Amino acid sequence: MKRKYLTQEEIEKLLSATDRMPFPERNRCLILMAFIHGFRASELLGLRLSDIDLAGRQLYIRRLKNGFSTCHPLLPYEYNVLKSWLRARKYLEKGADGDWLFLSLRRHPLSRQQFFYILREAGR
Repeated sequence: MKRKYLTQEEIEKLLSATDRMPFPERNRCLILMAFIHGFRASELLGLRLSDIDLAGRQLYIRRLKNGFSTCHPLLPYEYNVLKSWLRARKYLEKGADGDWLFLSLRRHPLSRQQFFYILREAGR
């Protein structure tokens, strides 16, 4: 039977691979949050800056399936990775298309295709 999940070691390899990719802060944050919170791609890419409470170290999550939305705590490592991405993201804010958390280099919300490309590249 084929395994349908990644091991901790495999996730760590994906995260390490982001160091050799363009926009490592975004990609590390993207992959880390996907695995910590069990996001579907559309839920992750639908996150907005207004969904983040840095002071309270919480993340508001709009679940698409079953419509159950909730708040999750930001883990210490996740919090630091997120802050690093938010610092790097400031360079993209001018002219950005909305307050989406994850932006492309063209300042648009990251697409599903871009997200899957990032995962594929990290997995090489």
